[in-house]
Amino acid sequence: MSTKESNAIGVLVMSYGTPESLEGVEAYYTHIRRGNPPSAEQLADLTARYRAIVGGVFPLRENTDRQVSALQRTLDELAGEGAFVCYQGLKHASPFIEDGVAAMAANGIKKAVAIVLTPQYSVMSVGGYMKRAEEEAAKHGIKMQTVREYHLHPQLIDELSSRVQEGLDRFGGSREDTMVLFSAHSLPARIVEMKDPYPEQLLETSRAVAEEAGVRKWEFTWQSAGQTGQPWLGPDILETLDRLNGEGVKSVLVAPVGFVSDHLEVLYDLDIEARKFAEERGMRLERIRMLNDDAQYMTALAESVLAALKESE
Repeated sequence: MSTKESNAIGVLVMSYGTPESLEGVEAYYTHIRRGNPPSAEQLADLTARYRAIVGGVFPLRENTDRQVSALQRTLDELAGEGAFVCYQGLKHASPFIEDGVAAMAANGIKKAVAIVLTPQYSVMSVGGYMKRAEEEAAKHGIKMQTVREYHLHPQLIDELSSRVQEGLDRFGGSREDTMVLFSAHSLPARIVEMKDPYPEQLLETSRAVAEEAGVRKWEFTWQSAGQTGQPWLGPDILETLDRLNGEGVKSVLVAPVGFVSDHLEVLYDLDIEARKFAEERGMRLERIRMLNDDAQYMTALAESVLAALKESE
């Protein structure tokens, strides 16, 4: 451990996590289910989804690693090398959020900022990550600042709007008739009664992107709802596509603004399931490219980290 590193500010980069291989799907699913192993049928279904998108090769974890490395480089450029040290903390896979904080403590980090690879805030998503990070930081005497949301950061909106325009260009002559569907991961409907900001922040992101991209035909829809026996926010994208088909819409561009990476909810739920559903109805469905480790997205993250530090002074 160098003195320079121990004087650095830690940045805990948090995300949902993904198994590293098909063999790790069961342990991952069990963790999501709070220690309750999935049934054989549930495990087979999830494994089949992963096999469909990765064919036995797992690029998903590498993608998260690249995002953390890219954020490190961006912070080095903005604040000087050695000012920040990035650590990864995952919700449902190793290194867990607690592991990331413990690694900071082992390196002598005393001050840190936590940020989630999700632009919009919900107490059920980002709030849960932050609670775990803050509780672990307190155990180690680390002063932890948090980035609550960055859903309207100019760099984020600019890059998303560019990708929407790029996606619409694929439709050529039918560009003007194409419906843009902004989407995000559904959450239990009870968050509305809790006055959770998640739904409104997603609409704010969607409006800002549509305005900058010059899109007039757009809607917001939900996707990837859990099967928990309780109501989840809707309508689901498949319901929305079915309705749009009935209204004569034949071209759809999906912009999943609640996600930033290529992972299961994008590569399977949209690229395979939703596309097949659309094709069966004679509709063409395309999707914008995900942000992943895009330079503008990394700038949005880095500037959000710096802003959180400034606010704490």
